[in-house]
Amino acid sequence: MAWLRIIGDKVGAYEQYFRHEAREGDARALPPKGKDKTPVYVEFNVVEGKDENTPNNLRLYCHRANESVVFLFNGDIKTAKTSQECKNVKPHFELPNKLSKVIDKAFINDEIRWVNNHTDIEIDDGFMLHLD
Repeated sequence: MAWLRIIGDKVGAYEQYFRHEAREGDARALPPKGKDKTPVYVEFNVVEGKDENTPNNLRLYCHRANESVVFLFNGDIKTAKTSQECKNVKPHFELPNKLSKVIDKAFINDEIRWVNNHTDIEIDDGFMLHLD
């Protein structure tokens, strides 16, 4: 949530704040790569009877359209080395890859349109994305 607040309220959705997770399309993930990038979310846990702070491995998947517009999808806790190997994250990794591809196609076909100098989007009532 800290990254979403910083990107949405303070700095904008610039490339460096997203992890490239594209197999097809332009899927991205949060948090960005790099242990030292702030803010670092640390979760407070009680492990084996003692208090412990541990990094949170939450992955949130999205499609970054530009610095102002991000389509946020879903995510989960990553428990394996790669997203493709993780039973929790894999479905959330695969769907954004497909959605990202059809969102780009919808922009090209003018089904999703830029307004307000590319800071907002508009779609027609009843518009639906269809996965190929």
